[in-house]
Amino acid sequence: MSMVEATKSEAVVGRTLRQLAWARLRKDRVAVASMFVLAFIVFIAIFGPLISKWLGVNPYDFNTDLLSDAGSLPLGPFGGVSLDHPLGVEPLTGRDILARLLYGSRISLFIALSATVITVVVGTIVGIVAGYSRGRTDTVLSRFMDITLAFPLLLVIIAMSPVLEQRLQAWGLPAGNPSRITTLILVLSVFGWPYLARLIRGQVLSLREREFVEAAVSIGSSKRRILFRELLPNLWAPILVYATIAMPGLIGAEAALAYLGISVVPPTPTWGSMLQESVGYFTVDPFYFFVPLTMLLAAVLSFNLLGDSLRDALDPKADRN
Repeated sequence: MSMVEATKSEAVVGRTLRQLAWARLRKDRVAVASMFVLAFIVFIAIFGPLISKWLGVNPYDFNTDLLSDAGSLPLGPFGGVSLDHPLGVEPLTGRDILARLLYGSRISLFIALSATVITVVVGTIVGIVAGYSRGRTDTVLSRFMDITLAFPLLLVIIAMSPVLEQRLQAWGLPAGNPSRITTLILVLSVFGWPYLARLIRGQVLSLREREFVEAAVSIGSSKRRILFRELLPNLWAPILVYATIAMPGLIGAEAALAYLGISVVPPTPTWGSMLQESVGYFTVDPFYFFVPLTMLLAAVLSFNLLGDSLRDALDPKADRN
């Protein structure tokens, strides 16, 4: 083989940032394991009703014959675990825990995903506009972010939720879970977007002085094109990382609000409502408590680990060997 042919065979093929990030993620065992766990959780959330039907269980059926007479506790070890009820049954009602876990995953993930999407969209738009603008626009938007962040979050959510739910019903949204779920999504989004907006604003403050932005301005590009065609593509890395970190926080926030009684209308399950209901039986049926807790832990931990891995993979200064 000649020297020229050897040089050609050893030529380095250029790769985009997306290809580099994906190559790093595939080499990261923690990231791969986290993606498998999250894929499994999404799978059971989407196909939960079909899985429940295939197993012959229902989240709303009472099975009092599986309960003891004294205290209405499940018969058998580990909260009544059996072939018919792989995760046991609830105390007092006898409802199948696996079926409620499958159904509850749909609502918990839907609330967290919807709130994350709204948070990312609003935070990104406000952050880009504030960072690129100068003068009064930047000042007004920045102070609005500061004021929103200054609210005592938990107290305001508790106070706002009933009022907002009544307002949504007055606007025609059906009472019950439709208005309750919409309320949860809105209150979590309203107080979540300023964190991303401040992050994006800081990134845009440095990007707006770069050569490609000055070139776009010099050829007469509109402000809208500069914001969403020039600046936005350079912000996908922090946006993706923030989304993967915000998602577990919102899952935990829904669980915390359910513990405070601000959740879906019973008997509709969520992971948070299941955890809240299981606390009262922890001393006599701890297995009931650990089932929803384990699902919450797995989802939150997987999202956090994936967010850390994604941040490292998208870092242009990271080792590429």
